[in-house]
Order: sequence, then structure tokens, then C-alpha cells
Amino acid sequence: MSSLQRCGMILYMDKATWLGLLVGFGGIIAGNLLEGGHMSSLMQLTAFIIVLAGTIGAVMVSSSEKDLKTGLALAKAAFKTEESHIKNRIVEIVDYSRLAKKESLLALEPRIGRVSDPLLQNVLRSVVDGIDQNTIRDIYETQILTEEDELLAGAKVWADAGGFAPTIGIIGAVLGLIHVMGNLTDTSKLGAGIAVAFVATVYGVSSANLLFLPLGNKIKRKVHEITREKQLILEGGLMIAGGANPIVVEQKLHAFLTSEQK
Repeated sequence: MSSLQRCGMILYMDKATWLGLLVGFGGIIAGNLLEGGHMSSLMQLTAFIIVLAGTIGAVMVSSSEKDLKTGLALAKAAFKTEESHIKNRIVEIVDYSRLAKKESLLALEPRIGRVSDPLLQNVLRSVVDGIDQNTIRDIYETQILTEEDELLAGAKVWADAGGFAPTIGIIGAVLGLIHVMGNLTDTSKLGAGIAVAFVATVYGVSSANLLFLPLGNKIKRKVHEITREKQLILEGGLMIAGGANPIVVEQKLHAFLTSEQK
């Protein structure tokens, strides 16, 4: 189960991501055609292999296997949008606070097994077990921060790819020029070499600025949303442990909502 699913988010296709890629790459292709160029001039297999393989290799060297797997999993989520159940989670927490206020914390115990969110389930179990609030906060804040660091490491994979791709594109350009210089006497090979040189640069810069870096930024935003929901759950559990009034619990948890969610 992914982190997005654990946080109660249902995934749908993210139109903004797909539309952004269409507009970005489509604009480059349209500009090339308007300048009198042809699609075939941008279709260079050699340049594509150099940039793609070089970028992948550099990312693999700079990242751990775990970070690579996390980055790939998060990339799938970046191409989808999520319907957050954060407001339902608030309602759930407020209901538990009413029950605890009306009866006692022990009245929550029979319901813990039916709690949908794993983090909320663990927090409530700690509350029912009578663990000190400061200890609960220390335990789960550390857990939340650790999970956030792991997810951000996955996002960094794409940011790194955005940093490496332009440089790999330049390497492809240099290789193309080397090929050109080695065949100055054979004019039939000059055009192909020059094409690889310039197209490799286009591939590197465009993939970095239209795909890798924007993808990394979108993943970071989703990670922050996941963390914010986890912080809401922890805060709600601690307020239940402290015997807070359900109205106060609801008001404080609503502060975690964005203006759109409100």
C-alpha cells in the first residue's frame, strides 16, 4: 500500500500534469515546425540513447536502490490527482473525542480495530494504553519526519535527473562534434553528426526543464500534503488524550485544511 493510500487519498488522473507535458513539448515541436523544421530533425535515436542512458546511469550512481524505488512509485502518483479524505478523518477524530469525553478513554478500545488509518489507530492505542502525551508526540513526530525524509529522498531522484540531463546533453553534443571533426573529408556524414550534437542538447535541456524538475517539484508538494495529514492525525490523538472539548478539537484540526478544502 502506497503512502498516498495510507493517508486516505484516492488516485485519479492528474490533468494538470498531462496537459503541462502536452503544452511544453508540444510548444517546442510547434515552434520547430513554424521555423520551417521537420519532425524528423528532432528524432535522433543516437542522441536519445545518450541522454536517456546517461541520465539514468548518473541517477543510479547518486541514489540508493530504496530511493530509486520510492522515486518511481511517487512518479506514478504525480501523474494522478488525489481526492483526500482529510475532512472525513477530522470527523472521525472528533467523534472519538466526543466518545472519550462522554465516557472515558477506555471506551475507545473496542473501536480501535475498526479505525481506517494505521497512524490514527496506533496513536489511539497509545492513548488508551495511558502513554504520556509528550512520549506519544516524540514517538510519532519522529516517525512522521522519518517517513517524510524517505519520501523526499524519492522526490530528489527526479530533481537529480533534472540536474544531470542537460550536462549529459552537452556530452552528447561534444560526441557529435567529435564525430563531425573526424569526418570532415566526408561531407555526407557531417549533417548527421551536427544533428546529433544539437538534438542531444535539446533532449537534455527540455527533459530536465519540462519533465524531471517539474515532476520532482510536484512530488515534493504531495509529500508535504501527506505529512500535513499525518500531523493532523497526531494532533487530534493528543487532544483526545488531553481531554479537549470536541468543539475545540474540530476547530484546531480545521486549521490544517487548505482554503480549497475548507
